[in-house]
Amino acid sequence: MSNIQLIIEEKAADIGNFLVGRLLPFKEKRAVGPFVFIDHMGPAKLKDYQNLDVPPHPHIGLSTLTYLFEGAIMHRDSLGTELEIQPGAVNWMTAGKGVVHSERTPEYLRTTDKSLHGLQIWVALPKNLENCEPSFTHVEAKEIPNWKQDKVYFKLIAGEAFGRTSPVPVHSPLYFIEIKSNEKASLNIGKELYGDVAMYILEGSISNDGNRYENKQILIAKESSLCAFEMAENTTLYLFGGEAFPEEHFIYWNFVHTDKNVIEKAKEDWKAQRFPKVPNETQWVPLPEVKGFK
Repeated sequence: MSNIQLIIEEKAADIGNFLVGRLLPFKEKRAVGPFVFIDHMGPAKLKDYQNLDVPPHPHIGLSTLTYLFEGAIMHRDSLGTELEIQPGAVNWMTAGKGVVHSERTPEYLRTTDKSLHGLQIWVALPKNLENCEPSFTHVEAKEIPNWKQDKVYFKLIAGEAFGRTSPVPVHSPLYFIEIKSNEKASLNIGKELYGDVAMYILEGSISNDGNRYENKQILIAKESSLCAFEMAENTTLYLFGGEAFPEEHFIYWNFVHTDKNVIEKAKEDWKAQRFPKVPNETQWVPLPEVKGFK
């Protein structure tokens, strides 16, 4: 059986103060189900004078999901949220008609050596919710469904799969799953999945149909029902996917929407600083000069 439709290598992208690995979108694959953007941050070792500082920037038409393996990020947004995210927890922010947020190293870590490693994800909203009121939800690590099946450890970080539901309040049928194994293991989990599905190998490797795939590769499946593979020892991977939307979603910078006119208005509103402000923040990220839509 060969179920691999497309193999994508992690691609370096500059977010200002360090490089991240861009997992999605790519020219060959603009979205997987409702997932339209994924960055792999780190692993980065930051000195006592190095910090993550992403000043206030806007979003529309999407939800953001932040999931850390190491380190900490202080999230502040225009809803008044000020909350630190720790490894294993989930920050889920739904932008809807518009929200602004910043991401920075917490104050108590700014003068010490530190690590930062995790995933930042954008999930497009269904057409009927693109202009909803913005909201923010934090889910602690202990609330994330996790279980062991044979030799393999699972976490359902968001969505529904395996007869379980994550408490992260998603807006369409999707799943974001962590799978770990310290030993070699064979999995056939296609019957648990639906819609589009992609696999990101964080560490270790997997084998499928006699081929071996290493870390920092993304594998796009032809069909979710055929998702079967072998994991090498000490492997960690992430499955993400779900039902694709019937409408095309356009991306310009941090804006996602089915209507390009709404994105154009968001661009002008940000340039004129008509978006809501983040309390206790005075900086802001200028609108970049980007040609066209993704």
